Amino acid sequence: MKVWIHFLRAVVLKILYPVLMLAGAFMKSKRAEFQTYIVKLNNSLVMQDSVKAEKILLLLPHCIQNSKCDVRLTFDVFKCKRCGKCKIKDLIELAENLGVSIAIATGGTIARKVVKEVRPDAIVAVACERDLSSGIVDTYPIPVLGVLNERPYGPCIDTTVNLDKVQDALKWFINQKT
Repeated sequence: MKVWIHFLRAVVLKILYPVLMLAGAFMKSKRAEFQTYIVKLNNSLVMQDSVKAEKILLLLPHCIQNSKCDVRLTFDVFKCKRCGKCKIKDLIELAENLGVSIAIATGGTIARKVVKEVRPDAIVAVACERDLSSGIVDTYPIPVLGVLNERPYGPCIDTTVNLDKVQDALKWFINQKT
């Protein structure tokens, strides 16, 4: 781990992030842009570091599940029927193929609980700007690569994610081991 990158991430997440969120309280139209900036800046810093992650967690939001699905995946993503109506099936297969842990969370409290239980060395997290930026701050110093979800039906319902971006983030951590 490069000490200067660790220090820069601390400055970004513990100083710049709160300052931008304060500014976002006054400029509400810019808040999401500030959060996206923090996620991108964090990703850039993480990818400049050398991370030896043996245990990687793929952390997903519950809103990525099809809202009409009968099975609630609140705590156990493996209850998924793998019908293909949402990206959960593909994400489970990706995690299984790459040998990483996968979990789904209904919010920040559950996400923090999952991180505490799994104790990963690195995290690839999928979420909206707000949840992703605050989650990255909450899990510091664990290296997190954030992938913003896509919201074709608005926030918190039937969201989706670019599978290639998730795979690239997971493979980046995996390739750091060698």
